[in-house]
Amino acid sequence: MAILSLTELPAPAKLNLFLHVVGRREDGYHLLQSVFALIDWCDTLHLERRSDGRLARHDLGPALPADDLCLRAARALQQASGSALGADISIDKRVPWGAGLGGGSSDAATVLLALNRLWDLHWPRARLAALALTLGADVPFFVGGHNAWVEGVGEQLTPIELPPLRFAVLKPAVAIPTQAIFGSSLLARDTPRAKLAVFLASLRIPGNGELAGFGRNDLQPPAMAHSGEVGQALELLKARYGNSRMSGSGSAVFAETGVGDSFDQAPPEASDIGRELPAGWVFRLCRGLERHPLADWLDP
Repeated sequence: MAILSLTELPAPAKLNLFLHVVGRREDGYHLLQSVFALIDWCDTLHLERRSDGRLARHDLGPALPADDLCLRAARALQQASGSALGADISIDKRVPWGAGLGGGSSDAATVLLALNRLWDLHWPRARLAALALTLGADVPFFVGGHNAWVEGVGEQLTPIELPPLRFAVLKPAVAIPTQAIFGSSLLARDTPRAKLAVFLASLRIPGNGELAGFGRNDLQPPAMAHSGEVGQALELLKARYGNSRMSGSGSAVFAETGVGDSFDQAPPEASDIGRELPAGWVFRLCRGLERHPLADWLDP
């Protein structure tokens, strides 16, 4: 029997544990190295199958941009597969936009995973990931299903295992335009290439994870110059946890708060951070995920 609807589908955010810009291609795209780590801060998607071929998103109304990435993802899969089916899409949005957490890309990936089932396409992961790359550099990662060492423009993914890390994530009110960061004269574009083995070795030292012992985010200096809120957020987390770093192109920043499974034992100062934040700022304690909640939906 055909599946008619899929509800309560998670679309997890990610953190860039580091982000190095190691060069630039002739077409202008920047070459990156990073580790993408899934966290349990998720949007929730609901999709219903339509027989008339229409694609619609219902949760944002007039505020929905014409080039909404979820609709673009659905349209791309519809055209590439030749399916005559459509879908109604709605999202309970929890991950803030303009944060460098990959929320929009994760939503688009969950749409692809869901429609692959709703439309009985049975595409394998590699085929769906190739289509995902046409939508954005981060989308293939969420289709891939695992924490990953990332290279190229975001399309070269090496699955890795991470210890059960815990994070404090702080999103200032400001949203940082990605184009402004990559166009900044403050952006370093020649960071030496890192080695995966060295990164993994840094995680084996208790209390000395990636923030204390490995790399940086090359996008952080131009983001701090663009908005003082990024620097304020970094200082706030560093004062509380001893480390801080920006994720992606910002504006969200994070701190590693520990390694282990005792996530429910929140640090006593966590509630104090929430009380003292400026209007529009969001704070959340997050747990790293071993894999995407929908990772088993695709064959290799």
